[in-house]
Amino acid sequence: MIEVEGLTKRYDRTLAVDDISFHIRKGEVVGLLGPNGAGKTTTMKILTCYLSATSGRASINGFDTFDNSLQVREQIGYLPESCPLYLDSDVVAYLEFCAEVRGIDVSKRKAAVDRVVSDCDLGKVTRKVIGHLSKGYRQRVGMAQALLHNPPVLILDEPTSGLDPNQIRDILSLIHNLGREKTVIHSTHILSEVEATSDRVLIINNGRIVAQGTPRELMDKASGTTVYLTVKGDGCQGHIANASFVSRAEKIGDGTNGFFRMAVHGIDGGDISVELYRLAVENGWLVSELRAESASLQDVFANLTKIGKA
Repeated sequence: MIEVEGLTKRYDRTLAVDDISFHIRKGEVVGLLGPNGAGKTTTMKILTCYLSATSGRASINGFDTFDNSLQVREQIGYLPESCPLYLDSDVVAYLEFCAEVRGIDVSKRKAAVDRVVSDCDLGKVTRKVIGHLSKGYRQRVGMAQALLHNPPVLILDEPTSGLDPNQIRDILSLIHNLGREKTVIHSTHILSEVEATSDRVLIINNGRIVAQGTPRELMDKASGTTVYLTVKGDGCQGHIANASFVSRAEKIGDGTNGFFRMAVHGIDGGDISVELYRLAVENGWLVSELRAESASLQDVFANLTKIGKA
């Protein structure tokens, strides 16, 4: 549904997007994850035909963003980071205006407006002036205008920016529901949002895609499983560090009564809890903690978006 090949965008000497390629299948919800200034918004503006690429190509549902920009815009619903709304209009009047701009037939406009009012849970505020609404409701109005023409693709640029926790939960729930029937790409720098909504993640940093995959795949490719062990016994620290199945063992703190705590990593990155327990039993050591912890998406994100890392 979305194809991007070798996409590059320069602003004078600044390289905002650096030769990125990816594809998004029909019905996928994909999170574009990256720190501020990574190139997320520029990428989305190219996909919506707001900007032209310096080089490379992008297409939406088979239509090229440069050669077929009008057809592309018919295929997408777009919610920019700061959604421009007519603040002196009431919700229904604004949506009716958007339906007219979108070229929706007069006989079908009321049904289209009623549909998005229901989908975005705007029933309580249909006759309220947009400027009097909370930011959460304004974001819902922005989402509603993006859905009016029932597009197959939704492009959402930081849709939860500036919202409170309850509003964020509501918008994420809406994105999740929309993903059942539409292709959705949404940008964010908040890890929990990606894990809550996305089938797949693209991590972008310094204008380049540095990783992509499902959240589970990205975590599996990270530093693997760390086993936290709190242990007491003669020579146990050296024994553990030199064990054949251990790649790295670090003392991370002292316990009480002669115990000390270690973070232990296996040779293949897997869970070595059983091996460590067996080693402790064989040597008669006392163990008060044995806990395996897999790398989180936050660990992956931090490692891939460190300043200066390509």
